[in-house]
Amino acid sequence: MKTAEPFARFAYHRHADQARATPASYPVVIIGAGPVGLTLAIDLKLRGIECVLLDDQDRIGEGSRAICFAKRTLEIWDRLGCAAPMLEKGVRWNIGKVFQGEDQLYQFDLLPEAGHKMPAFINLQQYYAEKFLVDRAQALGIDLRWLNRVSGIRHHQDGAELTIETPDGPYRLDARFVIACDGVRSPMRAMLGLEFIGEEFEDQFLIADVRMTAPFPVERWFWFDPPFHGGQSCLLHKQPDDIWRIDLQLSPEADTEHERQPGVVRPRIERMLGHADFELEWISIYRFQCRRLERFVHDALIFAGDAAHQVSPFGARGANSGVQDADNLGWKLAATLRGRAGLIASYDQERSEAADENILNSTRATDFIAPRHRTEARFRNAALALARLTEFGRRFVNSGRLSLPTVYQDSPLSTPDEQPWAAGPSPGTPIPDAPLGDGYLSEGLRHDFALLWRRNVSDTDGIDGLPVIDVHEKDRILIERFALTPGAAYLIRPDRHVAARFHQVTQDVVAAALAKAGAA
Repeated sequence: MKTAEPFARFAYHRHADQARATPASYPVVIIGAGPVGLTLAIDLKLRGIECVLLDDQDRIGEGSRAICFAKRTLEIWDRLGCAAPMLEKGVRWNIGKVFQGEDQLYQFDLLPEAGHKMPAFINLQQYYAEKFLVDRAQALGIDLRWLNRVSGIRHHQDGAELTIETPDGPYRLDARFVIACDGVRSPMRAMLGLEFIGEEFEDQFLIADVRMTAPFPVERWFWFDPPFHGGQSCLLHKQPDDIWRIDLQLSPEADTEHERQPGVVRPRIERMLGHADFELEWISIYRFQCRRLERFVHDALIFAGDAAHQVSPFGARGANSGVQDADNLGWKLAATLRGRAGLIASYDQERSEAADENILNSTRATDFIAPRHRTEARFRNAALALARLTEFGRRFVNSGRLSLPTVYQDSPLSTPDEQPWAAGPSPGTPIPDAPLGDGYLSEGLRHDFALLWRRNVSDTDGIDGLPVIDVHEKDRILIERFALTPGAAYLIRPDRHVAARFHQVTQDVVAAALAKAGAA
């Protein structure tokens, strides 16, 4: 196996703030230049909010780590101007197949309908995603400081003061908000003495990235009881550069240091592939963990991504959920800094709901993939047997429910429907994409609230201060997807969740919904 090398290194530069006698002050300081911190910094910059992004390293890319980026995440990055190189480099896929032993049980399509700009998923090594995000941040002139490690935080009435260690010694920064995107081992969480709540599972999984030329299709393949791996589970994914991700279940008592040795890993992969024509690129071992902070907001310090919550990797819910944290938080920070009150509390409520949903799905998948009790094993075996025979039985098979954005069922920002709707996304729901004119709805929505409106002939005026996206008769897929009768409209939040919907639009009903959603 090759010696792990960083994909990219970045130079440390001394900043003028380090020579100040008193701390420089910024609206937002973000800690951690991973996918979540970079996404948030870019979002804030595009909203006109200056921030500082600190990272205690000077590199990215020691191991591929997260590789599956979902449609919703790609739509967020597309809005931020980052998605094009990711789509060009990434491996697009919609199809998954589930096997038991040597037999295929069934396959599924994660995007069975037409009319979406983005694929259901791309597979892309995290170091590529981070490099494309860094490129975008640098192009926008974001203040990104490498080898800047936060060693202390002191809360005060107007925010927090940070102590930061650098190769040139310590200095201090003041911030109205500090966003901790510093990962699952979050030093900021440790500084506050905050604990994760949840559970860690006993079973271990081996990740091996291998380089090879293979005839396998670009699909997600998952095996229960594969004959090449002693009856335990296995997952196969294709990445760019002829790299394939293989996950192999290990026993709870497996010695991690022994199991990660190339001389132990290679025979396992040879048995799976039936040949030895591959190179080992990266090896890691992990345990399933499904945990979260009780609260994500602690005065001026706000947690996002793995610093706030952790789930098992089956289902691709970790990085995708973290990017959606940033998408939820960015517009609320910008609005709060411009004088709107109450929105930060809604971040805690909505993203806590998302974390609970992800943990629930992740826990269920873990219990099915690696049963801990005899009863769970009996249920799994019965479900697998039934799946061989019936469509109904396949609904019980759980190889990892793949990432979808959360519907905010109890959001304080949503206006409930006053009258029933035949179909379409309800308040709190992320909007589906659809063709619009010569492009897509996702391209027409930018960084603020908008009204998606199928006007009556008599609706000639707009809504004060609110961008309107007009729907025309030729936009049939969109009309059907949103159940837009003549005169109906959707009020869409900056993070593309439905704030409200109306069978008929008036200035008053839209203004009330905007106020409830925090736009005024």
